[in-house]
Amino acid sequence: MEKRAVLAAVLMALVFFAGQYFLFPSTPEAPSPTRPDAQQAGKEPAQPVPAKPEPAARPETARKDEQKLAPTAAPATPSAQRTRPPQRLATVVTPLYRAVVSSEGGKLQELILEYRGPKPMVIVGELGPGGLVSGPPGHTTPVPMELSTTDLRLGPQQPTGELVLTGEVGGLRVRKTLTFHADTYMIETTLRLENAGGVARQAALAFPWTTLQEWEGKTAKFLGQHPTTIAVHAGGTTHYTDDLAHPGWEYRCMSTVLGPAKNGEQIEKEAAPGDWIALGSSWYTAALIARTTGFEIFTTSDPKPADAKVKPATPLRTAIGLRAAPTIAPGAAWEGAFIVFIGPKEYKRLREAQLDDTINFGGFPLPLECHGLPMKYFAVPILALMNWLYAGVHNYGVAIILLTVLSKVVFYPLTVWSMRSMKAMQTLQPQINALRSKYKSDPQRVQRETMELYRKHGVNPVGGCLPMLPQIPIFYALYLAVANSAELQNAPFLCFDFLRPVARALHAMGASWVESLWICNLADIDPLYILPLVMGVTMFVQQKMTPVSGDPAQAKVMLIMPVFFTIMFLNLPSGLVLYWTVSNVLQIAQQWSMNRPKTPAVGAREIKNGSRA
Repeated sequence: MEKRAVLAAVLMALVFFAGQYFLFPSTPEAPSPTRPDAQQAGKEPAQPVPAKPEPAARPETARKDEQKLAPTAAPATPSAQRTRPPQRLATVVTPLYRAVVSSEGGKLQELILEYRGPKPMVIVGELGPGGLVSGPPGHTTPVPMELSTTDLRLGPQQPTGELVLTGEVGGLRVRKTLTFHADTYMIETTLRLENAGGVARQAALAFPWTTLQEWEGKTAKFLGQHPTTIAVHAGGTTHYTDDLAHPGWEYRCMSTVLGPAKNGEQIEKEAAPGDWIALGSSWYTAALIARTTGFEIFTTSDPKPADAKVKPATPLRTAIGLRAAPTIAPGAAWEGAFIVFIGPKEYKRLREAQLDDTINFGGFPLPLECHGLPMKYFAVPILALMNWLYAGVHNYGVAIILLTVLSKVVFYPLTVWSMRSMKAMQTLQPQINALRSKYKSDPQRVQRETMELYRKHGVNPVGGCLPMLPQIPIFYALYLAVANSAELQNAPFLCFDFLRPVARALHAMGASWVESLWICNLADIDPLYILPLVMGVTMFVQQKMTPVSGDPAQAKVMLIMPVFFTIMFLNLPSGLVLYWTVSNVLQIAQQWSMNRPKTPAVGAREIKNGSRA
């Protein structure tokens, strides 16, 4: 392999390291919250974490917001606050998930996916989203409401069900209706405010979702992992940020030019029907989609201490959501509707909810903000093909193997061209070395003579590298598909149930990363690191079979590359390592076929031996 191949391999490594840093942050395991008992739904539980711990606004900002959103009714009296009813919980069970809804504003107290794998996936725990709160920004409190039922179960016999919450805020009667469906992760939400008084009243309502800016130790998780991205779709454009401390920032090429000057400031955008805001992790997303006018999208964050070395007394939090401040005339009513989506990043389901842009596939080799090639156009077809193969074989590991074989078939002509070019370069290597010795004091002369030698023998000096270039975005697209979608989450390949006791024993002995034996989750790393080691061996064999130049420096680099890639692949998803390993095996087979001595025809052997005239 020449310098061109080495450069291509290094580019691949850089792509992987960048993807590893941005898409797979460290996520320490959090203890699963205890499921509330449906029979105890009417009992008062422990005081929950507030749904929207917004920072205190600056004095001038607070005055402005209070003037804008203050209700005309008098604030609640201390006696009213003392008679606040106890929190009650309603359990909603569907074939897709189990949700627990609180009477405190209709907040999702807990949501557990009945997804693949031996145990359910808790994606909403202590930091539940979507509760109705009232008050000006920075001074909101959950609205106490009554539940129409405490138990709702959906299935083929009852595909749709409603949970109605009623209450009162600022002299307005509030009715919040949650419509659940058995076959989707979308929860249709309608809000109706009625003014039965004799004066106009202005409401100040919000539906915030809260997460921590930084995750340390065994803190509660939201979306099954630590959230990494906020996506906002408004005005026909979508913006992403992975800086939870500055959720309102919008990134431009090589700089951040839009957003608040200081963290903790409010960001507000008018939300037209279809606009949305989402908080996502690698495999799950939670979104609020406006369906009527009258809402605005907002983000806010607790300000960080001026001294970065000072640790905050309480964890800093970021809130996103929808807000409404309608003015309602006497005897009139206001209605608003939005959709709550919370579930896995299955592209088909996201597209049905018009949330496919919540997956940020980015660009290549530059970010989209720098006019990079949109990787969405590569990753989505690859993901669709992988799902189509899975529908036939019912194993994502086998589907990845078949996908690898298909990619090798597609790129076979380019691969053969590359191998032949490299073999021709190897044939000319003695003559090139002779030119280097002859004109060692004149590097430019060596370059000219070398190019003339290539031209004379019809060899393209970049022929060994060019066929590799189209494969880089394809491989990166597969990496993005694995890293940003839930299809491979808890998807087994070679998962042996009889080894589960051994895995539990190793886990109890301190090997916390060993959840199973062997690959029971293609979206996770190989717990025994067997597959990365096999990949390293196949890469070493491939290097030995590939024609190389006589340059000792290049030989050393090529010897190090398998070790380098093996270390890099130890912490990558098993699905991606499987793709690379199978690709190496197929490459070895192709190289063996190319290197095999051609057997002369029978007639040619007879002529050579002199048996024929």
